[in-house]
Amino acid sequence: MIFDFDMIKAVYAALPGKVDNARKALGRPLTLSEKILFSHLHADSPVRDYARGKDYVFFAPDRVAMQDATAQMALLQFMMCGMEKTAVPSTVHCDHLIQAKTGADTDLKTALDVNSEVYSFLSSVCTKYGIGFWKPGAGIIHQTVLENYAFPGAMMIGTDSHTPNAGGLGMLAIGVGGADAVDVMVGMPWELKMPKLIGVHLTGKLSGWASPKDVILKVAGILTVKGGTGAIVEYFGEGARSMSCTGKGTICNMGAEIGATTSTFGYDDSMARLLKATGRTDVANLADAIAAHLTGDPECYADPSKYFDQVIEVDLNTLEPHINGPYTPDLAWPISEFAAAVAKNDYPEKLDVGLIGSCTNSSYEDISRAASIAKQAKDKKLKVKSEFTVTPGSELIRYTVERDGMLQDFEDVGGLVLANACGPCIGQWARHMDDPKRRNSIITSFNRNFAKRNDGNASTHAFVASPEIVTALVFAGDLNFNPLTDTLINEDGQEVRFDPPVGVELPPKGFDVEDAGFQAPAAEGFKINVDVDPASDRLQLLTPFTPITPDQVQNMRVLLKAQGKCTTDHISMAGPWLKYRGHLENISNNCFIGAINACNGEANKVINHESGTYMAVPDSARAYQKKGISTVVFGEENYGEGSSREHAAMEPRYLGVKAIVVKSFARIHQTNLKKQGMLALTFVNPADYDLVRQDDYVDILGFENFNPDSQIRIRLRHADGTTDTFDVQHGYNEQQAEWVISGSALNKIREDKK
Repeated sequence: MIFDFDMIKAVYAALPGKVDNARKALGRPLTLSEKILFSHLHADSPVRDYARGKDYVFFAPDRVAMQDATAQMALLQFMMCGMEKTAVPSTVHCDHLIQAKTGADTDLKTALDVNSEVYSFLSSVCTKYGIGFWKPGAGIIHQTVLENYAFPGAMMIGTDSHTPNAGGLGMLAIGVGGADAVDVMVGMPWELKMPKLIGVHLTGKLSGWASPKDVILKVAGILTVKGGTGAIVEYFGEGARSMSCTGKGTICNMGAEIGATTSTFGYDDSMARLLKATGRTDVANLADAIAAHLTGDPECYADPSKYFDQVIEVDLNTLEPHINGPYTPDLAWPISEFAAAVAKNDYPEKLDVGLIGSCTNSSYEDISRAASIAKQAKDKKLKVKSEFTVTPGSELIRYTVERDGMLQDFEDVGGLVLANACGPCIGQWARHMDDPKRRNSIITSFNRNFAKRNDGNASTHAFVASPEIVTALVFAGDLNFNPLTDTLINEDGQEVRFDPPVGVELPPKGFDVEDAGFQAPAAEGFKINVDVDPASDRLQLLTPFTPITPDQVQNMRVLLKAQGKCTTDHISMAGPWLKYRGHLENISNNCFIGAINACNGEANKVINHESGTYMAVPDSARAYQKKGISTVVFGEENYGEGSSREHAAMEPRYLGVKAIVVKSFARIHQTNLKKQGMLALTFVNPADYDLVRQDDYVDILGFENFNPDSQIRIRLRHADGTTDTFDVQHGYNEQQAEWVISGSALNKIREDKK
């Protein structure tokens, strides 16, 4: 089945002319990223040479995708806009709320029971407003999008930071907050600062143990978690063309870990093969007809330094498998150096758990390569020494690999197959441990490994590798094992060595599935009522935020001075808190509980100067709010790194925080703050962070007539009677300033529709 084929035909009919017009206007060849960007300009942004990293531009994406955790808030906001149907094709995917505990069947049944209210709400909203609904168990959003909706040359946004996975099929797929999704669903222009361009030239060809996962693990080590911020990463070269489409998807998926706006590859035969294998031959034929427009111009790849802001070279012929971590996805270790790193850094050597699958690595090729290692282990009489789990990315994949015997290969060696859902990757893991705070090591084929990310234990050292490396390591149970060079002792006391993994790009018998899990919207959705129980603790209708006034940013108190890494997981934890994603009041009880207070080095313990006592951060915020006192939060570099969850912006706003002042922001989070009508400010001099004291009164100066040219200063009035005043930057353009003046972007949308 081809979804939204008329839309795809319209995009392809217009794309060549738009690309030609852009090439003429700019007077130079175009990269693939530029072709997609300029062919998706909104009418409010004329074709011209926008300054990368400076100019804000309006775009018109082709579609929107939402996962169930973020969809709740996005749809609650959309319901306030007065629309009968979304302006562009949109989908919701139920993948985040299924907790991994005992196995696929039991865990799915539990989720259907525990989350029935939320699933019913999402289903009814989708049915009413013309939105495609993928039921619980259907699969992880990014895998489902790649298999059903992605197409080369398109632009989409998704309310999940790993939306760029669809770049494996030649798209610009960008992770956003729910408020951005609402903009697009109501037909408003979507705003993005014109991204910089990073070109990654891939030469050679992968072989042996090296996999596409190792490409992005190496690139993450080069660029770090913030090196791609504000940029699109475009991969090209013979190495890119030699990879499978799903392998490209893995690389694009983990581009979120370097802060990239998105990542993409040019259209090639591997993409055509996947389109045809997933029942979209007609889309492949359309793409073939305009193939030259679906990749960068040859001149850009012949002399990349002339057309990209940065160029990275990676030789696939010499690329080693990598293991990244712990605690950050950019700490990259070639496997030949990993054992030494384990010893030097005193990482726990014993491997407790190996987990494969997820949205990042659950393609047919991934599963078949890992299964080949499991089958070898059985044949060589090896037993698992670590717990071992397998998470299929979609029901299409699960059904097909079960049919082809691969799930049995895993189960034969002790592997546990989990539901087609995010599970342990996002903290939805009821892990069985003797001591939940014990120092231990796990290794996954997931994408993200921040402290507490998988199991809530800060002492868990989580490492990231390819599925085949993870699978091999569970038979050693030891991080020192290198499957490329080392041997293991089998049940017969013999030394055995793994052969390199062998995989198949696409199923020789084709994909198959009995029920993919899709529910189409109703033809007459306007007849459907969507009810939310006022007594529900899972769902709550929204009340519009009120605009920040000049008097509210005077005499503010410091709610928190966050120290070090402060990701969206620190600001609004996932795991058990996912159940409240549709209830702003309840989920605000997790606001900043994971962030470290620079004033005492502890989490969720700040002094409240009205009571003179230490409190949990949300409690302190509510105490100040009850007395009409505004608050401000200070932070350090790349604040808001990680997930796209807008709750990390909505919760502080709900609790009375008026401004976030940091050394630098992660892109998505900064936009989310702006959308909620907050002040997202950066220190002109990062050293001014050190001037902030917990007992300060804080005044924001220059907010009276807020506009793009406003000069904003902050005055700290210390308890000892001294003051410090310094400059901050706001970076709000005209539209963003209007969001603040209106109280939020959603308020502005409603005003414009009156």
